[in-house]
Amino acid sequence: MEYIIIFLTGICATTIGTLAGGGGLISLPIMLLLGMPAHSAIGANKVSNTVSSFSSFFHLYRTKRITWKEAYWIIPVSIFGGMSGGFLASRIPADKMMVLALILLTFAFITSFIGKGSFTGNGTLKINKISLPGLYGIGIYDGLFGPGQGTLMLYLFGHLNISYLRAVGFVRLATFSSCIGAAAMYIASGKIIWPMTLALMLGSVTGAQLGVRIAEKLKPQLVKPILRFATVALIIQLFVRAI
Repeated sequence: MEYIIIFLTGICATTIGTLAGGGGLISLPIMLLLGMPAHSAIGANKVSNTVSSFSSFFHLYRTKRITWKEAYWIIPVSIFGGMSGGFLASRIPADKMMVLALILLTFAFITSFIGKGSFTGNGTLKINKISLPGLYGIGIYDGLFGPGQGTLMLYLFGHLNISYLRAVGFVRLATFSSCIGAAAMYIASGKIIWPMTLALMLGSVTGAQLGVRIAEKLKPQLVKPILRFATVALIIQLFVRAI
């Protein structure tokens, strides 16, 4: 029964995570409630995210919604950002990271009402003074803490005038890049409980494919309300954990 719950959790969390970010704040608490050790639950998330995020990116790449010329540089920036965040993680207290997460998500929520990004543009993703430090900074945040990484990236790509569907593809590639190293470390350390992890991974791949197909049909004017709802949910959950 627990494998079915984890499988369904993977579908739900990754569908929502693909559309608006924040899927990890659904899957992780449920796995902990089912009795998985914390490191095993985090490791299961990293392994499943690595596979599911690449599957959704590859779907958009295969259907020519995004090009490798635009996307290739996301990989080293996200990996280096994640490594930098991991290096800093032991030097910054967890409660300080919780406060930082709340500040960043609140700032993103407020600027979504006054910013220019609407996910209706046809901008090309290029290395510039906003995209490079933005992706690197979010990579550091992901390595340090993690929850809300995908949501923050969607706000960044919206600000850069990238269409929503292409933004989803770029976020999923960045997620793959930041998770692959962490997943390898958890596997090497023997923390992975494979039956549960495989159940989550199968659900996550299903959710990723479902999410990206919903994204293909989603009207641009609906994106910001969905993203704002996900942001508020993240803020509330992080605030509850902080107190």
